[in-house]
Amino acid sequence: MRNIIIDCDPGHDDVIAFLVALANQEELNILGITTVAGNQTLTKVTNNILKVQDYLGVHIPVSMGYSTPLVKELDVQPQAHGATGMDGPQIPEPHSKPTGMHAIEFMKKTLMEAEDKVTMVCIGPLTNMGLFLKTYPELREKIDCIAIMGGGINRGNTLIKAEFNIYHDPDAAKIVFDSGIKVVMAPLEVCYAASILLTETEKFAEGGKVSRFVYDLMKFYQGYAIRNGWDRTAIFDAVPVTWLIHPEFFTAEEYEVYIETDGRYCRGMTVVDTRGYKGELKNPKTVLVDADREKFIEFLFKCINKLDRIYA
Repeated sequence: MRNIIIDCDPGHDDVIAFLVALANQEELNILGITTVAGNQTLTKVTNNILKVQDYLGVHIPVSMGYSTPLVKELDVQPQAHGATGMDGPQIPEPHSKPTGMHAIEFMKKTLMEAEDKVTMVCIGPLTNMGLFLKTYPELREKIDCIAIMGGGINRGNTLIKAEFNIYHDPDAAKIVFDSGIKVVMAPLEVCYAASILLTETEKFAEGGKVSRFVYDLMKFYQGYAIRNGWDRTAIFDAVPVTWLIHPEFFTAEEYEVYIETDGRYCRGMTVVDTRGYKGELKNPKTVLVDADREKFIEFLFKCINKLDRIYA
């Protein structure tokens, strides 16, 4: 079993990533959740994950992290995630509360107490992770790997060459990518390769409590795709979580990856060296470059159907 901490900014796709992890607790031991500002403000994204947990009757500790990036101002994503960060589902406000411990202090405590190494699943901006490594560098040996949704090989989404999570806090991302810890990067390309068709999301409406919740999530979330004339949408953050369970669904390559922190047009770009000089790699990252879409989507439905039975 792999110990994980999920560092996230929920976010529709963050929530689905959490549900995938929740459905696979025989393989993933979720030690805790840390939140960071990104898709919406820190207060809103924390409220979202607490709402989901209360709705399901789940009690995994949630610790709030940083409310702003290291350098730039907060730039949220209401066009994709709405005013709350999780628009769509109508579920009650939470009764449960965060731990009261700051995210990086929770990470410190959890890593120090863990007998085995821990995988950090970072599916939001990397502010928490970067500042944790800066503050407690001696604990990097307790980290097995950092599985990230972020970056792009040859494209961006927030800017021409910058993906949102990395663009949101490139200075923190640089700390993480330069840390020497194993990084598994799920860039835009693999997330788009694993996209769910808009017609496929209709199947969630036929299921139980969790399926219908996911259906409501997706109906709002895919509105961004519809407005852009697309027939599918990427569930970005579910990709690295799925990789932890089924790496065989993905094609991976080892590349050097650098974070651009200065460029006027390219700040936040992940500069992926695809030239093929394998013998000269000094600090390679495992970059997911392609996915078996059918297996990924089949697995997603399997996970949600399983949760329907557990949380009826």
